[in-house]
Amino acid sequence: MTIKTLAASAAAIALMTGPTLAEVDLSGKTVEWVIPFSETGGSAKWANFFAPLLSKELPGNPTVVVKFMPGAGSTKGANWFQEQEDGDGTLLFGTSGSTQFPYLLDDPRVRYEYADWVPVMASGTGGVAYLNPTDGAKFDGSANNLKDIDFIFGSQGATRLDIVPLLAWKMLGMNVEPVFGIKGRGDGRLMFERGEATIDYQTSSSYIGASADLVEQGKAVAMMTWGALDEDGNIVRDPTFPDIPTFKEVCEATEGCETSGEAWDSWKAFFIAGFPSQKIAFLPKGTSQEVTDTYVAAFEAVRSHPDFAKISKNEVGQYPMFVGAGAAKATKEATTVSDGAKAYVINWLKEAYGVTIN
Repeated sequence: MTIKTLAASAAAIALMTGPTLAEVDLSGKTVEWVIPFSETGGSAKWANFFAPLLSKELPGNPTVVVKFMPGAGSTKGANWFQEQEDGDGTLLFGTSGSTQFPYLLDDPRVRYEYADWVPVMASGTGGVAYLNPTDGAKFDGSANNLKDIDFIFGSQGATRLDIVPLLAWKMLGMNVEPVFGIKGRGDGRLMFERGEATIDYQTSSSYIGASADLVEQGKAVAMMTWGALDEDGNIVRDPTFPDIPTFKEVCEATEGCETSGEAWDSWKAFFIAGFPSQKIAFLPKGTSQEVTDTYVAAFEAVRSHPDFAKISKNEVGQYPMFVGAGAAKATKEATTVSDGAKAYVINWLKEAYGVTIN
């Protein structure tokens, strides 16, 4: 299904639900949009970008407040949301790839079930990896001159979204030692700024908001993006960062790195699960159809605003936004990987970091 088809489906849903929307009135109420990360990362910027836009489109123009519940790489907040059944439209929850990956890998800390939640909006994102200036000066479009360097990376955890960069660096033959336990990618950036980490990556919104300035000031060197998917499922340059090479390009230029085979297929599977549909907004289980339709229509109105493409590109990047049926499809894609990719990653985590997933 193409993006245009998804958009048409979502618009049709919004039109069909017109008669029920009048039954939902959020006047004088506060909508809490809970983000299971710290306030310094890309998910924070994503929710803070959409919150005022959503407020203008919901009936009664409620105040939409973004709240943060970091802990255990987002599983703390997700486990909490699983227990919520307040479907009156005053609670929204936002997930990221770091919430999806523990679910995909059967992390024992996961007590949440995506199938129970009601997706109303999903949006893709990208990611940019960058190096400290000293080591960045050795980067020539390949990792050939970086293989003898010991890098430090601030990581949320071995089963989080950081799988994508950690596996990519491993495939490039780089020595990257993760320091696990940070509460959000923004905290990883702060480690990099303080000199406690020598390599980092940020999702697009956070990179645009902070890390791009580091590159412009000469305090960091952009290395690669994870890329984006074209309509045929091929990895192409990220439209938000067209001048930065993709991991695929860097891999092709690096001795010993292959863009085919088990490692590549596994990396790509988790990239697809973690980035093209990375950030998803959910209503709690048990939410009525009327409230669901109201949120679908509100997000559709946000997406349809004539200035949306321009302002979103500058804030969160140039990526598709899905609502209604499109959000449901995106959620399924983001929470599904093949058994082979899953087995490969689980075995690699055990060998590389001693992480055993029961």
